[in-house]
Amino acid sequence: MPNRPRRTAASVATPTGARLRRAALVGLSVLALAGCAQPWQQYNQGADASTVVARLGPPREVYDLPDGGKRLMWPTQPMGETTTAADIDAAGKIVTVRQVLQPSEFYRAEIGKWTRSDVLVNFGRPVETSYFPLMKREVWTYRYLEDNVWYMLYSFYFDDQGILRTTQKTPDPLHDPDRRSLF
Repeated sequence: MPNRPRRTAASVATPTGARLRRAALVGLSVLALAGCAQPWQQYNQGADASTVVARLGPPREVYDLPDGGKRLMWPTQPMGETTTAADIDAAGKIVTVRQVLQPSEFYRAEIGKWTRSDVLVNFGRPVETSYFPLMKREVWTYRYLEDNVWYMLYSFYFDDQGILRTTQKTPDPLHDPDRRSLF
């Protein structure tokens, strides 16, 4: 018989030991992901607005809110899919910081009630605008990432009075490998 190394209790992995190692690995993974927090997840309500500006730089867009506050925006358009928006109250304190180019935000738009101004204040400047004369509709389009997987375009259609009449979401052709050679 060949000489085999002797197995000791310390060299044998126990089911409990394997579970502990797996739990430790999962815990480290969670901690690593926590370090990847998005810009809109790193601020506390009531903190001074200067904390957002110090971290993200001067906002590229600023809009007045009805309550006397401001909405500060940091878009990544035209090629990016996010816009970080910070709502600041009249006293200069953070109310919310969030990513606004996402379905839950888009679905708040009210057909027949919202105007171009409402869409602008809620989502910032669109990546593209166009006009369809036969439909008599102006269209504002935003690039976004749905479910952190699908590259999409969300479009708002306005009538000639600037009232929102319909919305539409479509795949973003910029990220379609079959059509990429066309651009």
